[in-house]
Amino acid sequence: MRHRRKGRKLGRNPSHQRALLRSLATALILTERDAEDEVNKPKVKGRIVTTIQKAKEVRPLVERVVTIAIRALPKLEAAARLESTGVRNSEEWKKWRQGPGWVEWNKMIAPVVAARRRTLQLLGNKQAVRILFSDIAPRFTDRPGGYTRVLRLAKPRLGDAGVRAILEFVGTHDRKRRKAAKPVFESDLPAVSPAPEAPAPENTSAE
Repeated sequence: MRHRRKGRKLGRNPSHQRALLRSLATALILTERDAEDEVNKPKVKGRIVTTIQKAKEVRPLVERVVTIAIRALPKLEAAARLESTGVRNSEEWKKWRQGPGWVEWNKMIAPVVAARRRTLQLLGNKQAVRILFSDIAPRFTDRPGGYTRVLRLAKPRLGDAGVRAILEFVGTHDRKRRKAAKPVFESDLPAVSPAPEAPAPENTSAE
């Protein structure tokens, strides 16, 4: 019996499972990159297609790294305000480096560095971490969870007829619901009074 055995094995050993989920999460985040000149340009930003079992397993990992990045954003913004405006190794920068401003900046940036290291440990890709903190996390600052969705596809996978699904970020490909027009019945129309009949023209011809 599988009492308290959480998750799916996906036909792999534990280390292979972790590598698979890490690569799927990284692939989803990397679809948000700007790749106009690249050969491997993603077809649709913020979306990957995989089997429904893999999509359901990787979704908690993606939600976790996005939450870590969102929690670090306020500290990142506060550190940006405390950072020196001078060029590195310039006289202005050296003065800031030796003063109390650097101490305050260091206190603010430390949790951000820890969050970046944690997401890098979970994803294993530096480019994905940069995209996560710069593009994806600021989009979901007002959303308390539920950053991704899984949509089942009707057409199975060729070869083994596996059930496929779309894993994508919400907010980009959302369906816009339109309210249907209210039906109008004849009883609701205002009553129209009949137009008065025009008087018959008088015969003015001489008899």
